[in-house]
Amino acid sequence: MRILVTAGGTGGHIYPALAIIEKFKEKDPATEVLYIGTHNRMEKDIVPKRNIKYIGIEIYGLNKNIWHDLKNINLIRKDIKKCQQIIKEFKPDVVIGVGGYVTYPVLVAAHKLNIPIFIHEQNALPGKSNRLLSKYANLIGVSFLESSKYFPQNKVVYTGNPTGIMALNSSEISKNSLGFTNKPLVVIVAGSLGSVTINMKMQDFLKNMVNKDYQVLYITGKNYYDEFIKEKYPSNVKIVPYLDNLAGLLKNTDCLVTRAGASTIAEIIALRLPSIFIPSPYVANNHQYYNALNLEKENAAYIIEEKDLTALKLEEMINKVFTNKEILQNNLKKYKVMNSSEIIYQEIKKILKKE
Repeated sequence: MRILVTAGGTGGHIYPALAIIEKFKEKDPATEVLYIGTHNRMEKDIVPKRNIKYIGIEIYGLNKNIWHDLKNINLIRKDIKKCQQIIKEFKPDVVIGVGGYVTYPVLVAAHKLNIPIFIHEQNALPGKSNRLLSKYANLIGVSFLESSKYFPQNKVVYTGNPTGIMALNSSEISKNSLGFTNKPLVVIVAGSLGSVTINMKMQDFLKNMVNKDYQVLYITGKNYYDEFIKEKYPSNVKIVPYLDNLAGLLKNTDCLVTRAGASTIAEIIALRLPSIFIPSPYVANNHQYYNALNLEKENAAYIIEEKDLTALKLEEMINKVFTNKEILQNNLKKYKVMNSSEIIYQEIKKILKKE
């Protein structure tokens, strides 16, 4: 089988796409894969390292600057023609779109060439590209049941998010391997790149972690690590720029403080991990807040909006997590952990049988 996969911009789109690719290769090692992403975002580095054939196209998100957007609209027209040529040469059996604006020209080109299309939506509030492209899709997989109302009902299937099972299958990392004791561990991370806003508010919090009954690992993001290592922190605080296999450490984490990307939430649900969300207010349609709200309304997690974040507020909320840890874990059990990649694989096979 030949599959063409497109997704880009953030790990929340890229890692589910990679999980789907892994499932196809597991089922049929002879599967040929082509990945189309952007020429300048993180997928251009992540995907080729997995020995997946990669083509980058020049495209940018719309930003309400008329001259920028006019230029981008012209690029999109060129990208559609380029993608049509790529598709004619690669001859995929199916095109799989997993979110991000880069998917738009790829899926439009696939539609023009009558290639079956599967879309996966990770967020509770769907992205603009997936909403626009839903009319071209044969089938749309959703991670949150509530997002199905934004799509044609006859095309929607509830698949969950593939990154949940990936977290469960990750290699475990112990606290001791990072120099921690067996005391409860709080991990704070704002994505692989970090957040300048959160970092600005964290140094006071970390310096005040003296004589606590828990330990803190703060992951700054690669761009901000140098700002932190100049300072001195209590012995129960460790600072790192990045951690490979974070999911492996989360298996031994007692409280996670993080953004509310869909993949992160899928991991939290799979690992039953008590968490505090600080949703990014800078993402499209404030979708991270709605992702987090899905758990908070079930008393399965807590939210601190970035505008309300202070060292004192965070410390109070961490204490609240430890007080209610068992309640949070029990409520997380309400969310079904699905073998999403397997479901997606089987649903795509059904699409192809109909063709």
